[in-house]
Amino acid sequence: MSEPKRILILSADAGFGHRSAALAIAAALEETRGAAAVVEVVNPLDDPRAPAVLRSGQATYDEIVRELPELQRIGYDAVGRLSALGALEQAATVLLFRVVADLLKRHQPDVVVNTYPIYQAPLEAAFTIRRHECPVVTVITDLGTVTRAWFHEVADLCVVPNERVRGMALEAKLAPAAVEVIAIPVHPRLARETRPPAVLRAELGWQTEPLTVLGVGSRRVTKLAEAVDVLNHAGFPLQLALVAGGDDDLYQRLQKTDWHVPAHVYNFVDNLPALIKAADLVVTKAGGLITTESLACGRPMLIIEYIPGQEVGNVEYVVENGAGAFAEPPLSLLRTLCHWLADDGRPLRQAAEQARRLGNPRAAYQIAERVWTLALQGPSRFGRLERLARLLPGTSALLDRFNIKWRE
Repeated sequence: MSEPKRILILSADAGFGHRSAALAIAAALEETRGAAAVVEVVNPLDDPRAPAVLRSGQATYDEIVRELPELQRIGYDAVGRLSALGALEQAATVLLFRVVADLLKRHQPDVVVNTYPIYQAPLEAAFTIRRHECPVVTVITDLGTVTRAWFHEVADLCVVPNERVRGMALEAKLAPAAVEVIAIPVHPRLARETRPPAVLRAELGWQTEPLTVLGVGSRRVTKLAEAVDVLNHAGFPLQLALVAGGDDDLYQRLQKTDWHVPAHVYNFVDNLPALIKAADLVVTKAGGLITTESLACGRPMLIIEYIPGQEVGNVEYVVENGAGAFAEPPLSLLRTLCHWLADDGRPLRQAAEQARRLGNPRAAYQIAERVWTLALQGPSRFGRLERLARLLPGTSALLDRFNIKWRE
């Protein structure tokens, strides 16, 4: 019996999307390959040797997004500029080289899957200096506004969510053969959930017949309570399912609300895909994960807010493709819902059809298949000697300058 293939998936906790994508791919590999694959999901920023500013940045991400969105936008835009990108990659190499190199040594992966952009330069440095190399698959977790840091030649395969992002990858000089359009991966259980909405609603204890609106919040969502207030007083024959997403203050506020429509209030749930499939539409922020899950379920979105910078492209992608609308509460939200319910709900059904067209509930399986193929194939030797000759002097000099021990 052959040895199992070792697959190392690198992620981060700056937002939900990176880790969720990593876990989705891991679940698909474990389901389809069983004991033939040893899959590890690791966050290099959890290592004590990672700089405190990067480790704490994960913990304070929600606060920055909520309280200082413009500062977050400026930082995100700066990373995307070529003038800053080289400095960012050098900084990431210096700060994370030892962490990444030791992960490669410890796990001895047959393939590395990357769901966070800053790990690619340290990976290239570790491959170059430690002479350990394996295929790399980078999976981009935003739909439209994608920082240039995602596009790095160390990736044997760069998985992009749509043709728009593929164009960005090609503009960044990635080889066309190294870029493939699939989708942002969602957990395989979403693809396995095929029961009709009425069955799901009955199981959840909801009414089975009325228009069902799912509102999804979190500590990064500031306008859900306002949107819910509009829906509660609009006079529409609907029911609400509301997820606070771990925002305890919002949860308490929703619990104390005097509801004029049937309302089902949750704090944090682990079956969000089932709730999305049980609903007719989703009201939320334009996060990459919830947007991808909504589209994969074929549910149109009423987007009530977005993070400046990285989530602008998510809004544009949904709206330009007719799978939802940007509708700030109160008036725009009310106006859009009125339009969607006109003509016996035909506009809402059309938006749902567009969402189904854009969504890909099996993306995790498709990415897992590409990862497995590369694990069997092994590292590409094309251009390896040329790359070593080009990178080794500069990389070793950079690490020496900052007293980073790189010799084993």
